[in-house]
Amino acid sequence: MVNKNFLILSFSALGVMVLMFFFNPFFKSTERNTILLGASLPLSGINSHLGKDVVVGANTYFSHTNARGGVQGKKIEFIQYDDKYEPENTFSNTIKLITKDDVFALFGFVGTPTVKRVLPLITQSDIPFIAPYTGASFLRTKDTDNIVNFRSSYTEELDALVEYLTQQKNITRFAIFYQNDDYGEEGYIALSNALSKRNLQLIAEGTYKRNTLSIRHAIHELEAAKPEAIILVGAYKPTARFIEKMKEYASSKIIFCPISFVNADALMNELHGKGDNILFSQTVPSYDDFYSKEAVEYLKNLAFYYPEEKPSLVSYESYLAAKAVVTALRAINGTITRGKFLDKLKHVPTQTLDNIPLFYHHAQLLNQVYLSNYVNGKFEIIQKYEY
Repeated sequence: MVNKNFLILSFSALGVMVLMFFFNPFFKSTERNTILLGASLPLSGINSHLGKDVVVGANTYFSHTNARGGVQGKKIEFIQYDDKYEPENTFSNTIKLITKDDVFALFGFVGTPTVKRVLPLITQSDIPFIAPYTGASFLRTKDTDNIVNFRSSYTEELDALVEYLTQQKNITRFAIFYQNDDYGEEGYIALSNALSKRNLQLIAEGTYKRNTLSIRHAIHELEAAKPEAIILVGAYKPTARFIEKMKEYASSKIIFCPISFVNADALMNELHGKGDNILFSQTVPSYDDFYSKEAVEYLKNLAFYYPEEKPSLVSYESYLAAKAVVTALRAINGTITRGKFLDKLKHVPTQTLDNIPLFYHHAQLLNQVYLSNYVNGKFEIIQKYEY
């Protein structure tokens, strides 16, 4: 049963936040010397690698922008609070960002269950909520004009994986390993729908609890079913343990398919570079594509501003999202307001990111899914799908 006092506090906090939105002038436009963006994301705990990479990628481009005069003479400042990938922490952090810090926009939140917890705050306040690191369907509706996703959805990622595996590999026996929460449920439903479109269904499923490595029960469930492919909808550490154990006990022919949130670079680090029989789903191209102006620029700026950090798909995506944000801000004439910002972001030029086309569709700017293998220390794209 939900605690009555907790509900009262939650609604009170929401009421205060809404009042501050309407009566605080900083919520209408930015007259400060900085453009303040804020995030709640995991900076400690089992998913800290994701949060850190989002911050590194975004700040790499924001630092690059600030070094060149910022936007209308204003520097971009990006502040973050650690939520440890726990929804209640995200809730309190978001209230602080909006009411205490007076952020111009929220940017770079991480996680489906965490974002779902603050969705009422976001929809009630109308504050711009930009580029969350999640492919959740509830962020891609017609009712959320202030939400602009950057990445493709989980629905599209799962459809691309199933399309490739059924058409290119003739696979029909699918199973899923997923996190037992809103994130895992999004992946489970998306996979079930993708299979149903092709007159297929899941033959087995295994779950684990968020922020744990409790995978033993899932291994037993999936091993017995003898799947040909296992879709992985989890965090990188439990996913890595799962792959290692399944390779010990089950058929060596199983194809393991992590979606983008699993964090491909961190996963390969956990697996010591052993990427055999793993098919990755990405929402951005690989950062080591030296024919891409964006990839070359990202690697150069990352090395300059964060020389100790290794490149990753997560920080690359965050870098590209930050560049789209800056492009939209620079396109504004006169006073920078939230309304103008959202309009410019939704109409950002298609070729803003060189060979990575942007088009606002289904409340998101990116509408591609890239499938890759890990070969000789690099993610090699083997198939691309447009949605």
